[in-house]
Amino acid sequence: MLIYYQIFVDDTLHTYICTVIYITLIFMNALETFKQLPHKTIERLSQYRRALLICIENGKDHIYSHEIAKIQHITPVQVRRDLMLIGYSGTLRKGYNIQKLIDLIAEIIDSDQGINVAIVGMGNLGRALINYFTGKRHKLSIVAGFDNNAEKIGVKVNDVQCYNINKAADIIKSQNIEIAIITVPAAQANSAANLVIKAGIKGILNYSPTPIDVPDDVYLEEYDMITTLEKVAFYVKMQNDGNAKKIKQKGSGVM
Repeated sequence: MLIYYQIFVDDTLHTYICTVIYITLIFMNALETFKQLPHKTIERLSQYRRALLICIENGKDHIYSHEIAKIQHITPVQVRRDLMLIGYSGTLRKGYNIQKLIDLIAEIIDSDQGINVAIVGMGNLGRALINYFTGKRHKLSIVAGFDNNAEKIGVKVNDVQCYNINKAADIIKSQNIEIAIITVPAAQANSAANLVIKAGIKGILNYSPTPIDVPDDVYLEEYDMITTLEKVAFYVKMQNDGNAKKIKQKGSGVM
């Protein structure tokens, strides 16, 4: 599912290749080309945009690939490769025009009409996601929440109303909701996903601690916070074990 490229070019060759790609895109269906972008590239483009928006706020108008790489903790080669894939090039003297790059990323990632999102499960995580995300992206709007807890139904969180999960089909259709974020307990995750899929949801972000099954025409991303935390803990453990070994060797006089 992940596609990796091993392309190494210097800045001059990079500029030339980007120019060729850009001219080629003019003579073909650019949308079809962008559909073929690797999933990881799409993720990084979103991350680049967040970083570039901060640069704009700080009064910066141009940026080099090595500066983006430093912010994102990746290599300049990776940045140049991603921008080559979307047909964008900078100049050797000034680098990339930040505003133009932001606009191009928006053209690729964002929908012209905007997309409405619903939270399924209005517990602590669901409410936190609403509070965090509201106002972050004008083309993505969380417009509804769903739950089966009577105490939560009818309550608004940051102007987002919680509806009875039994009314999900009607609300999803009436508010043209296309993405659902699943934040329910593991035991309810698949049934919640099935319910919103039947109502017409086209994409799901699953935060529940269990995998869910979706049809081929529904895009699924799953984020397991426990697994991610355990991964971080593993590398901390490895670092601690290495430091402990060094201390032991130093104490015993072994070099």
